[in-house]
Amino acid sequence: MALAYPPLADRPLKNTICLFDVDGTLTPARLSVSPEMLNLLARLRQKCAIGFVGGSDLRKQQEQLGTPDVAVTTLFDFCFSENGLTAFKNGAPLAANSFIKWIGEEQYKELASFILHYIADLDIPIKRGTFIEFRNGMINVSPIGRNASNQERNEYEAYDKIHGVRKAFVEKLRERFGHLGLTFSIGGQISFDIFPTGWDKTYCLQHLENDAKRPGGIQYTEIHFFGDKTFEGGNDYEIYVDPRTIGHSVANPEETAVKMKELFNL
Repeated sequence: MALAYPPLADRPLKNTICLFDVDGTLTPARLSVSPEMLNLLARLRQKCAIGFVGGSDLRKQQEQLGTPDVAVTTLFDFCFSENGLTAFKNGAPLAANSFIKWIGEEQYKELASFILHYIADLDIPIKRGTFIEFRNGMINVSPIGRNASNQERNEYEAYDKIHGVRKAFVEKLRERFGHLGLTFSIGGQISFDIFPTGWDKTYCLQHLENDAKRPGGIQYTEIHFFGDKTFEGGNDYEIYVDPRTIGHSVANPEETAVKMKELFNL
């Protein structure tokens, strides 16, 4: 049975919202959320608004945070998939945007061809499949391929820390495609994202700003963000340092839980 929550305007901390990265913050990388974390989020939701903001699409977030019987859009007040390019409030969709409309087919083909040639020439221990994942608001590029198993992901992450494969790849792309106004952001264990500059996780904040302008909307004067890739170049960095947010850097879901309990007396 779904829990009942006070309407957003009636919560004790009505002008506060907590936004969470997904991988490495609410869940172990690419794995499912724990019952303990869901319980903690439900308790926090009694006090203030909660939302997630992740680079993946809604399908992946459903796999990690929801269940076959529970839609992820019912577990959070705000759901910001693909950094907010796909967004929901109280389960209802908000305005969407598209990367392919922005960049155009010709420039996208040139970018995709360069990436695939570069990966073809890479000498790394293993390659699997799905080297470019096309999403609504970005593309996700993985030198090893997103079809790698969890063990292969862990091994590649350790290899990449030593050899800097993704870092060198991103530098080459910046050099070649810098004129297009793209951002290249390393996140997760095995990949990096490419999206129009300004379409990082701060993109979701415009939905909150727009909410304040709607009848019955709320002006969120305190926006807490929790993320694990908060270093410069990480995909949580821009929203973590944004002056509109209060950033909390965490190493794993366990640390997220500790900080939530401390900050909100849970």
